[in-house]
Order: sequence, then C-alpha cells, then structure tokens
Amino acid sequence: MRFTIFQESRKGSRKVNQDRVAYTYGRDTLMLVIADGMGGHAGGEIAAQITVRLFIERFQQEAKPVLKNPLKFLQDTLLRAHAALGSYANQFSMLETPRTTCVAVIVQAGHAYWAHVGDSRFYLFRQGGLIASTKDHSKVQYLVDQGVIGAHEVAEHPDRNKIFSCLGGLVDPVIDLSRRTPLRSGDILVLCTDGMWSVMPPSEIATYLTSTPILKTAPQMLREAERRGGPDGDNLSLIAVRWGAETLAEEASSTITETMGLGEFQTELDKTVTLTDRKGTQRDLTDDEIERAIVEIQSTIRKFRR
Repeated sequence: MRFTIFQESRKGSRKVNQDRVAYTYGRDTLMLVIADGMGGHAGGEIAAQITVRLFIERFQQEAKPVLKNPLKFLQDTLLRAHAALGSYANQFSMLETPRTTCVAVIVQAGHAYWAHVGDSRFYLFRQGGLIASTKDHSKVQYLVDQGVIGAHEVAEHPDRNKIFSCLGGLVDPVIDLSRRTPLRSGDILVLCTDGMWSVMPPSEIATYLTSTPILKTAPQMLREAERRGGPDGDNLSLIAVRWGAETLAEEASSTITETMGLGEFQTELDKTVTLTDRKGTQRDLTDDEIERAIVEIQSTIRKFRR
C-alpha cells in the first residue's frame, strides 16, 4: 500500500474536546476511525475513547495480515462498542450511558469499505468530484429525503444536531455499511465530524484537498473551519488520505507498507486525555483521576475486543 495521511482534532470553542480520531495500518490493511462523543450526555468523550480504542485493538487482533471480511468486522466492532458503553455505565452506576457517533473505514487490496452510526461523515473524492459519501442518521437528513428541505439547508438547520442513531443509546444502533469500492491512485478519502462539515461543504473540501499536497492544505482547511465556527464552534476533527502518490511534493511524505513485517502495525491516535467526571461535570480532573479513568476504559475494552 502507498498513501499520504493527515489527522488532527481540535476543540474549537468548546471547553472539552469530545472527539477522538485514530488510524492504524499493517502491511496490507489500513483502518481509519473517528468518534464524536455526544455533548449533553455524561462522558461523551469516554464513549468516543472506548469506541476508537476498541477499533484499534480489534483491528490489530484480526488483520493477520488482512481482515477476512472487512464489512463484518466494521459491523461487529460497532455493535461491541455499543455493548461496551452500556457495560461501562452499569459498572460505575452512571445515570446515563455515554454516547457517541462513529465512522470507520477499512482499505484492503485496493478497495475501501466503510460504516457509520450518527452524523460523522465519510467522503470519497475522485478527480475533484464526490463519488461516495455516508448519509447522516439525523432528523434533517430525513427532511431532505422527504423533500421538505434541500441538502444545502442541512448545515444551518436548527435541528441538525438531532440524530436518531448512536452508540450507547437506549436502542441498538442503525449501522449503514458500504459496498466494496475500488480505489484509484489519487483518490481522496475524508472522515470528519459535524464541527467540520457544518462549516465546510464537500465541494470546498474537494477544492482544498485535490489541488495541492494534503499535508499542506488539510491543516489550512481545518484552521479555516475552526475560524468559521466562531465563538460557538464545535469540536472538529479530520482524517484525510490521498491513495497512492501522485506528486513529487508528496513522494517523501508518502507511507509505503511493503517493507513492514507480518503482524507489525503503525498506529496514530490523538493524545487527548481531558475527561469529564461520570456525572457529566466539565471540570479539570486530577492526574490520578485521569489515570484511573484510562485504566477503567482499558478494562472495558478488554472485555469486548474478542
């Protein structure tokens, strides 16, 4: 495999960043994942943390050296994350279960597979055009589907944050799975949270990422999205991948996996450790509280990774 990848998460104007982002890859398989912990629910960032880390650990267990069934892996991991969040809430007698959206992508044998719950999005661009994307599990997307509003009205609609499917909810999540989709050299894969797509339409994302090397333009785009969010801006997160290597400017920064050993993985996940307490109070935790929370999260993940 050969690709160039950019990843970053910013808290915007919020006190706490409830987004979590990560990618991991072996010699023959790449996984990308973003989870957006739901504000207004206790421990949204805990839900995102559990979900992303569970994806990483299950991927590294199952990709030997490839996943037998990428779509089944995506669906099973989302369902396990949903169960893990309920288990975590029960174990610590939380008043409500932490909740999160999630979008995850597998690239294997030159094909992409993706799945999502909620309104975190995946876009696939080819030669500047959008050829595939996820569809939000939201009230406003339903209104679009019914012809009540236009797609251009979604980002500004007052109900855009009302979603009907998430991990950790009272009912099992609705999970949308893609088809097996072949990739071409130069394709751009984008995962992002609503803090990004609500201020940056797909056409503009394509313009940023297809004109020049993504390691230069992706951070510029993220900064511009944060500026547009203003004083009420949400957390915003982005993973952008250019498949293959098209330009000399990106040659040195491209990742080439052919020389990796079987069972060897490279992983990059955000370093965010800010956590609210289990009552949902947004306060600065002590170092001991953070360490204890991390241990508790890892304990939950171990129960559900197999």
